[in-house]
Amino acid sequence: MTEPRTALLLMDFQRSIVERYPDPAVLEHAAAAADAARAAGVPVVFVRVAFREGAPEIAASNSRFAPMRGRSTGGESAPGVQIADAIAPHEGEPVVTKRRVSAFAGSDLAVLLRGLSAERLVLAGIATSGVVLSTFVEAADLDFDLVVLGDACADNDPEVHRVLLEKVFPKQARVLTAADWAASLA
Repeated sequence: MTEPRTALLLMDFQRSIVERYPDPAVLEHAAAAADAARAAGVPVVFVRVAFREGAPEIAASNSRFAPMRGRSTGGESAPGVQIADAIAPHEGEPVVTKRRVSAFAGSDLAVLLRGLSAERLVLAGIATSGVVLSTFVEAADLDFDLVVLGDACADNDPEVHRVLLEKVFPKQARVLTAADWAASLA
C-alpha cells in the first residue's frame, strides 16, 4: 500500500489570534512543521477566519461571532486577519478563508484538498478546542486519515487542551509532536 497523500493545515495562526496566545513555542513548532513539510514536498495550507466588512455573513443567532456583526472589522484585508509574520506563507501556498470555527465551514477547503488529492491531514492550530476540534471532527467524518501536532496547538484552557490531545483525538488520529512528525517524513 502506498503512503497517503498528505497536506499540512496551519489553522488560525493569524495576527489577532496569535497575540492572544503568549506561548511562542506553539508558533515555533508550527513553523518547524511547515519547514519540514516544504522540504518533503507536502503541501502547506493556511486557514484563517475572516469576514467581509461589517460581517454580513454572521447570523444574529450565532453566539460566538454575533458581537462582530455590523461592526467595522476592516474586512478580509485587515492586518489582524493576516497570517502571523513568523509563520507567513511562502509564494504559492494557499490561504483559505473560513467563515466559522471549522476550517471547512464557509470555505473552499474541501475543493482545495480534492485538488491536492489529499487523503491525510496534519492539523495544527489555535485553539485546540476551537478550530482544531471542529476541523478534526469534520475531517474524520469525511474519512481523512488524521494526525494532530499536539505541540503546534494551543488553548486558553490547559485542561481542555490536555483532554483533547490525550483522550479525544487519539481515538481517531495519531497525536505527535511537530519534531516526531517531521522525522517521519525523512
